[in-house]
Amino acid sequence: MLSCVLLVGLLVLYMIWDVNYFLRCVATLGYGMLFQRKRKVTDQTAIYGLCTTQDVDIFIRHMNNARYLRELDFARFHFYGLTGIYGKIKAKRGGAVQGASSVRYRRTIPIFTAYKITTKLVWWDEKAIYLEQQFVTLADGFVRAVAMSKQCITNVDVLELMKEFPGAEQRPAMPEDLKLWLDSIELSSQKLRKDK
Repeated sequence: MLSCVLLVGLLVLYMIWDVNYFLRCVATLGYGMLFQRKRKVTDQTAIYGLCTTQDVDIFIRHMNNARYLRELDFARFHFYGLTGIYGKIKAKRGGAVQGASSVRYRRTIPIFTAYKITTKLVWWDEKAIYLEQQFVTLADGFVRAVAMSKQCITNVDVLELMKEFPGAEQRPAMPEDLKLWLDSIELSSQKLRKDK
């Protein structure tokens, strides 16, 4: 009887709460903390994945577009953990919130294909850090998708924060593609302000 109640409880939990998401977060962060060396905030990090039947689109051929964003979350959390940046943000009573993202899909990731996601900090300003992430299939090394992410850092001056990390005392030049992306975000914001 107890096992039946437990089984029903687990089934209900899976139906109302995305258990796999949280298990994957714990596994990704745990693996990074236990088995990988710490990285400098200017280093690139990588996590690995496999396109399974849970990741595919309605035609069961390749990864669903929504799954890319989900996988980017895990890679971002992994980057935060290995570099220690999130720990320093939390120590200052700050937080990190996704402010914007853009994904350029170059070629699909077929079902049962192994890939890695690389994450690299490419720039920062007073209020945000900007990450570039790439999906790369392991068999051929092809970059299947590229994502740009604006991580808004709350209650922390990012320029001051970055000075605490070796190698990040000096901000790099803003990449041209990031500049164009931020310009398009600003144009969109101006348009929305005019609509009010």
